[in-house]
Parts: sequence; structure tokens; C-alpha cells
Amino acid sequence: MRVGHGYDLHRLESCAPAGRGRPFILGGVRFDHPTGPVAHSDGDALLHAITDAILGALGMPDIGQLFPDSDAAHDGSDSAIFLREAIQRMHRARFSLGNLDCTVICESPKIGPRRAEIVAHLAELLSCDVQRINVKGKTHEKVDAVGEGRAIEVHVVALLHPVD
Repeated sequence: MRVGHGYDLHRLESCAPAGRGRPFILGGVRFDHPTGPVAHSDGDALLHAITDAILGALGMPDIGQLFPDSDAAHDGSDSAIFLREAIQRMHRARFSLGNLDCTVICESPKIGPRRAEIVAHLAELLSCDVQRINVKGKTHEKVDAVGEGRAIEVHVVALLHPVD
């Protein structure tokens, strides 16, 4: 078995045209929110952290090495593209997903009301049962940039099993 940890953090700003924030997307699910991530791609911090957790479990280069923010080809890209690449690499290395444990830390929007939708979308992207994916929403209790609503932070742990 292999275990990988993924992490991502994005600054949140007002959405364009008032600021540099992109629409707020988490786990492939779009939220109606006045702020969004400042990012090169679509800024989906959950998909970025999942991608890094899978790549980390495989001992492969991380998302920033595979899809550098200096590459204009990825400007505004759907982060599912990055996750699909990690999944393909996982299959080529003859591993399958055991489970994901995801922690999303932000003051708002609240994750709980959309949790099932996020999990269902992740299960579809990963071609696995929803029981293999856990997504938790936490706050930072008004402490630091995350707690002040100026950033979103995500941690993911992925367990991979070898395929016979």
C-alpha cells in the first residue's frame, strides 16, 4: 500500500471584475460566492490537493512540476485535467484508490450543505464508490488569513492499493 498527503492553499479575493478572484469551485462544484481563488488554473484547491496526494503516494512529481503556473496553456484550466493525469499515472503504476480523506478549511462558504454533491462528483471523477471519499469542512476560528476569509486551505490523505 502507499499513502500520500496533498495540500493546497489559495488566496481569496473578490471575483472579477472587482478583483482577481476566479469563480469559487471546490471538488468540481461551483459555489455562488463573492470571493474566489487567485490562481493560474480554475483554483479548485480540493482537486489540487487530491492530485498531489495521489502523485505523492506514487512518488511522482507534484502538480506544480507537471503543470507549472508559468505555462500559459493551463491558464484558467479545469483542475479535473490535473486529477485525470494523476489517475492515469496511478493506473499505469498498477495502483488503485483505497480511500481519500479530505479536510477543507475556510470560513465560507460552508461545505456541509454541499458535501454530498462534492463527494458524488469526486467519486465520478475517480470512478469509485462514494464510501471511499470523506470530505470535511472546518473553519480556522477567525485566526490568520484562512480564518479571516482571505484564503482557503485543503489537506488530503490518499491510500492506494497495488493492483494484482
